[in-house]
Amino acid sequence: QVQLVESGGGLVQAGGSLRLSCAASGFTFSTYTMGWFRQAPGKEREIVAAIRTSSTNYADSVKGRFTISRDNAKNTVYLQMNSLKPEDTAVYYCAASWGHSWPKLAEYEYNYWGQGTQVTVSS
Repeated sequence: QVQLVESGGGLVQAGGSLRLSCAASGFTFSTYTMGWFRQAPGKEREIVAAIRTSSTNYADSVKGRFTISRDNAKNTVYLQMNSLKPEDTAVYYCAASWGHSWPKLAEYEYNYWGQGTQVTVSS
């Protein structure tokens, strides 16, 4: 049974930091591309960052502020979020994608999804 469980969300002031974690189980984690998406109220879900082995890709809106990383020994992917802005407020989802294409930026490319964790940035 595949599971992706996000944690680390919360309320933070603008300029602050949060670290999201996503613990994976039920599939061979190291062979999957992992991604973080977010969905703000009234908006479509969008890619934030993706990682495959040592390759990473970021949305322009988070470049230089967010860092995606993974620990294959722990079956966990992380999203370090610094210099947070109110516009970063959203539900953040981690997702897993099988296959060798890169980068993977679209929802339809991902096979498994977590339940999401809320990030709220106050001004």
